[in-house]
Amino acid sequence: MHGVEMIALPAMNRRILSWIPALLLAAPLAAAPPATPAAPPTPIPPPADVAAAPADAQVTSSGLASKVLTPGTGTEHPGPADLVKVNYTGWTTDGKMFDSSVARGRPAILPLNRVIAGWGEGLQLMVVGEKRRFWIPAKLAYEGKPDKPQGTLVFDVELLDILRVPPVPPDVAAPPADAEKIPNGLAWKVLKPGTGTVHPKAGSTVRVHYTGWTTDGKMFDSSLQRGTPATFELTKVIAGWTDVLQRMVEGETRRVWIPSRRAYDGAPGKPRGMLVFEITLLEIVKE
Repeated sequence: MHGVEMIALPAMNRRILSWIPALLLAAPLAAAPPATPAAPPTPIPPPADVAAAPADAQVTSSGLASKVLTPGTGTEHPGPADLVKVNYTGWTTDGKMFDSSVARGRPAILPLNRVIAGWGEGLQLMVVGEKRRFWIPAKLAYEGKPDKPQGTLVFDVELLDILRVPPVPPDVAAPPADAEKIPNGLAWKVLKPGTGTVHPKAGSTVRVHYTGWTTDGKMFDSSLQRGTPATFELTKVIAGWTDVLQRMVEGETRRVWIPSRRAYDGAPGKPRGMLVFEITLLEIVKE
């Protein structure tokens, strides 16, 4: 969390691509050193209609077939450049499972502009909370690519979240007139009210998503870009974060303007001057 921690910080170039299952990528990443072989996951039984899409499946002009298994709770669809957080299982049409985040016990985070075409098209049909079964024809999967599953592939996919880095705020240069301010110079606006009722304490541990900019509009850090929330104790972050998070509740998003003296105050190697953050308090992990 390069932007807010006051203790040892992970390198700013941590790559989100390290979270992506290589099998789903349309193009390979740079070769990684061999890993210690892990025990194969327990196979998940195939669906009854794994051999072919049923008559009531929706079919797009590209030949992608799908069927909604569980309706979603969200209203927005991912865009072609968005990151998505998903759980999924994939089978060949003879019922053999070849990949599963469910079996591994960890959701996958994927950039839609780097996955096979069937995934890039299919995920854009979904909303958060939705579970859908896809029948992806070979031409939208791995047709002709050695060492990949061939033919039509069947996936059950659950869209858990859309991880979208917010654009540079229009008021990034300075707090607007309607921002709330306190005497130490901290200012904020509530962008989305929360659903919780409890505020973190000074010693609480919290889980958040955030993006940070300098006042000239340059983004210097984002948990959304990395694809995973940040968890930290409020005693181990810059003072402005400790100030504002104690005023928030779970589910709330605020835009915060933090003066230099409550941020890094000119510390070498850190963002300088006033910093602007959009912070969503996901959870109070420990009060």
